[in-house]
Amino acid sequence: MAIGFAAQLVDGALGMAYGQISSTLLIAKGVPPQLASAGVHTAETFTTAVSAISHVAHRNVDWRLFFRLVVPGVIGGVLGAYVLTTVDAGTAKPFVLAYLTALGLYLFYRGVMHRHTERTPKVVSPLGLVGGFLDAAGGGGWGAIVTSNLLVQGSNPRKTIGTVNTAEFFITLTISATFIFTLGWQAFTAATVGLLIGGVLAAPFGAWIAKRIQPDTLLTLVGALLTVTSLYGLYRALA
Repeated sequence: MAIGFAAQLVDGALGMAYGQISSTLLIAKGVPPQLASAGVHTAETFTTAVSAISHVAHRNVDWRLFFRLVVPGVIGGVLGAYVLTTVDAGTAKPFVLAYLTALGLYLFYRGVMHRHTERTPKVVSPLGLVGGFLDAAGGGGWGAIVTSNLLVQGSNPRKTIGTVNTAEFFITLTISATFIFTLGWQAFTAATVGLLIGGVLAAPFGAWIAKRIQPDTLLTLVGALLTVTSLYGLYRALA
């Protein structure tokens, strides 16, 4: 429950890391990767629902951006869940993590050294497809991939975080359904229930925090979080 609360608080405020934090700790405790991903996504179905409602209530959602993300994200999520349950998708993980580390350092630099200049993001649908695929195949990563890349393109930090979190509910729901279809009800464990309870309790606070932090500060925090989590994941993948 404590892990679920902390992970969702960070995810709701900064748009990423629930899956990375939860999956990493479950796998470290000996849970097989496909069951860890299934359990985390099952819990996330509920936590992202509460988070989405909170972000909508705080007007943190860009609906045009939302619809451009959610459909390809759902398609990518189904493909990623299928791949994880049939083949080993871990080969590409170090490369993805190295890319995210570089992206995190760049966002941190921009947040500290430059005032954020808003621009309309151009690469959106392919980003949703890749983000959904990697989220399912890697046990998390929707926020890290999608939020960070949209911010690099100049998207408004608060609207980006709110929109990506809201779209995540639909991606997570689809991924969870795919895991249940392919794995059965093994996704429901005591750890899943704990993550679910803690995450639901924390979800309303993340949207409130995201609304009140300045764009440059949000960019700096996102960059720092992405760098730290990606470096740790890269270390584990290569160790």
